Amino acid sequence: MKIEIWSDYVCPFCYIGKRRFEEALEKTGLGEKIEVVFKAYELGPNAPATSDETMQESLAGKYNISVDEAKGMTDNVVVQAESVGLKYNFDTMHPANTFNAHRLAKLAEQEGLGEEMTEQLLQAYFIEAKRIGLDEVLIDICEEVGISKERAEEVLKSEEFADDVKADITEAGQIGVQGVPFFVINRKYAISGAQPAETFAEALQKVAEEEGIQ
Repeated sequence: MKIEIWSDYVCPFCYIGKRRFEEALEKTGLGEKIEVVFKAYELGPNAPATSDETMQESLAGKYNISVDEAKGMTDNVVVQAESVGLKYNFDTMHPANTFNAHRLAKLAEQEGLGEEMTEQLLQAYFIEAKRIGLDEVLIDICEEVGISKERAEEVLKSEEFADDVKADITEAGQIGVQGVPFFVINRKYAISGAQPAETFAEALQKVAEEEGIQ
């Protein structure tokens, strides 16, 4: 069974959805029978590499609301994150451009480290409040997952994997992705958003039965 997941590393619900999906895999016992492919998506393609704004200030500007109202929005997300064992602190997070992070994730996938890289990037941003739009931060993350500093620098200095990232984003538009996370199972079923683990489990079991997977 193949599952493609469109997500972005600055998307709080993408990390929450990932944890709920992982819980569903554990519940169904289908983990060994599933190939997971992460696809690139950019929530803020025009965002700067980094910013001194907090996430609340950024949201306030984006939605034309007060910082206090934005904090109310993020407080709700914090509670949802805690329900899956993730501790978010929006006061220490800053907006970031993720295009280069997605390029390096493609490199990681090529080296068989795609899942490790995705987890590390999400953890770096949401748990450790690292500025994942900066080259030096990305290089450190690459080294943590087992990619050489030299290879990471080589990619960042070039346009390597840029077309792969753009192809994912184009494909998202073609299949009607309007927000992430977005899960596509065997190119037959789609699940949008960070749904409860039960929703993922039901979909996985349905496809497994159809495909004769035990």
